[in-house]
Amino acid sequence: MKKGRDAVFDSGMKTIIMKNIYSNLLHEIKKGTPLVLATIVAAEGSTPQVPGVSALFSTGSLVTGTLGGGILEADALKRSQTALQDQVSRLYRFSLDEGENDEEGAVCGGAVQVILDAVPEKHVEAFVRMKGELEARRPGILLTHIEAAAGDRVSLSRFWVGGNEDLSGTPAEGIGGLTSQIEKSLSRNIPFLKSRSDREWLFFEPVIPSPRLIIAGAGHIGRALSHLGSLLDFEVTVIDDREDFANRKRLPDADHIIVDDIARAVSQIPGTSDTFFVIVTRGHAQDEAVLKECIDSAAAYIGMIGSRNKIAHAKKNALEKGWATKELWQKIHTPIGLPILSKTVEEIAVSIAAELVLVRRQHQEEGA
Repeated sequence: MKKGRDAVFDSGMKTIIMKNIYSNLLHEIKKGTPLVLATIVAAEGSTPQVPGVSALFSTGSLVTGTLGGGILEADALKRSQTALQDQVSRLYRFSLDEGENDEEGAVCGGAVQVILDAVPEKHVEAFVRMKGELEARRPGILLTHIEAAAGDRVSLSRFWVGGNEDLSGTPAEGIGGLTSQIEKSLSRNIPFLKSRSDREWLFFEPVIPSPRLIIAGAGHIGRALSHLGSLLDFEVTVIDDREDFANRKRLPDADHIIVDDIARAVSQIPGTSDTFFVIVTRGHAQDEAVLKECIDSAAAYIGMIGSRNKIAHAKKNALEKGWATKELWQKIHTPIGLPILSKTVEEIAVSIAAELVLVRRQHQEEGA
């Protein structure tokens, strides 16, 4: 196994930088799996999911993703089987009216518009380009051009538009006012559907790299948090200097595993505004060494485990030695995690994960 910074980019490791359905889509296309990609493009009223959510269907089953479950997803699965047979994409409206669907327990009362992409392999160029941009941590827009045919049948074309690119060469070229809408869509991570006519639409879907969760320490808490972080759509990196702790068997959910001196490895990871550091090493001195390497960064979150006495000692040490100021120390989440009276390893991991979600949402709201 590689050590240090190179290990983060080791293509031989499990690397899922695209923490979205398109990573699964490319994998299944490569395998030759027959697929239909279903995406909610508009919603009105109360619905189980929002525009931009997708589900990937194959023959008789859901592969990954969700449209919210229930009768909406069951109906999409049924329609996808027809689309698999005739290889024709669809755009349809599905009502979740309380009166119509009460027997099924669907009482949302709203409605959604769904596109079924019957031949997603036709658009693999856009998906591959998206993958490359996200691996470079550059966000963008997946633009889907929808053109009506007979009935609910449509033809689709897809384009990847990088965050700093214009719309040249796409069906959206020349449409006024879109630049500001795209910037707003990217900053808030909110898709939107734009009508060009009563038979032609453009769906703008922002796709943003997952925030990075850097877990310093592969002990019991680090291991549990790695699993939770993956479930919460973080790109998870776990660092430890013990290969018997930092390995694929113990950390199956980690996207990257680094075996190296922990402080040295952390020093080589940019503490950007979408980076979350969690310091849970096996000792106070090691925790402080790691904190020293990231405290003066622009990271969205820095959390360090420890009792109040330990934290007070660490703060005093940092201020006396001059590698932190009182202002910098205010950035540190410590004691780490939300106060849920956690006792067990798993409960502590849950409290940390909850705090990560809270901070991530707060940053999203601030950027909106």
